[in-house]
Amino acid sequence: MKRDSGYSTMAEQQKQEEKLWDAMKITAYVLGTGLLIFTAFVNSVSWYVQNIWDNLGHFWQTTWLKFYYLFEGKEWTIFLLGAALVPGLAFWCFNGILMVADVTGKPTFITRYRIQPGKNDPVDTKKLRQAIYTALCNQFFISLPMFVPMFYVMKWWGNTFSKELPTFHWFLVELSIFTLIEEILFYYTHRLVHLPLLYKHIHKKHHEWTAPIGVVSIYAHPVEHILSNTLPVMTGPMIMGSHIVSIAAWFSLALVTTSISHCGYHLPFLPSPEFHDFHHLKFNQCYGVLGVLDYLHETDTVFRQTKAYERHRVLLSLTPLSESIPEAPKRAVDPAACGSWRAQ
Repeated sequence: MKRDSGYSTMAEQQKQEEKLWDAMKITAYVLGTGLLIFTAFVNSVSWYVQNIWDNLGHFWQTTWLKFYYLFEGKEWTIFLLGAALVPGLAFWCFNGILMVADVTGKPTFITRYRIQPGKNDPVDTKKLRQAIYTALCNQFFISLPMFVPMFYVMKWWGNTFSKELPTFHWFLVELSIFTLIEEILFYYTHRLVHLPLLYKHIHKKHHEWTAPIGVVSIYAHPVEHILSNTLPVMTGPMIMGSHIVSIAAWFSLALVTTSISHCGYHLPFLPSPEFHDFHHLKFNQCYGVLGVLDYLHETDTVFRQTKAYERHRVLLSLTPLSESIPEAPKRAVDPAACGSWRAQ
């Protein structure tokens, strides 16, 4: 009997080994086939992308040289156009569209995506005029003078006005570094201005808008505009000695992105503004841009327990997330319970 049980155990072990071996062969076959298909796909896509990029690269290089010679290589003029005019136009064009929706409530394609229903519907035009005035003052009397020392830093690097544009791959590397530097500097300077003394005299101005709109992104006290709005964005290009075209693209992207964060609308296919909108609503949560440092410092714990956190993603459909992920209904107060409580 013992021999029979021993044989059956060995047979079972052998069957298990065979099954395991068969499973490994199937896995290897599936993974190998998948890897080959994936490699062929990547190579094909890379070839097409490289061809497209080569053509685009030639187009942008030719356009840049025409622009450079149009201004006869005058570096200060080129710098002002790239660092101030182009980003400024991007900011005001984007916010111009949003302000039409804020004031008129139209088009409904935009207003139906409002994050805080009933707020700024329509916006207070007196507050809006004050926000526009402050934003323009910050751009002309704070940001513009700060471009003077930046210009000389970029001249010292010697690459900013090169006739040869940086490669797209290098620009992506720079963009990653710019974003990381902005996250670090903005997070800590933002927390700094939330200290009671600085908040009272400096940052409170920005938080007058508990339901922000796009132009409010640079509605701030001059000190805050220097510390939190301008330096975090300027520092990356100054460290990297970036080309003026990279600076223009980065500044424009930064201004449009911060406008989206403040716009009050969770629009389809754009970055989610839920994170920073929650900061304006609650004041002591969500200090950063990307949310990485908030996670590390646990300054997003309340946000993570809300419906806003569930909605904090890129909207890939036309259905507002406020409809697909609505706020939990508030509990109805029982009149009888209130009466008994009062009687006590």
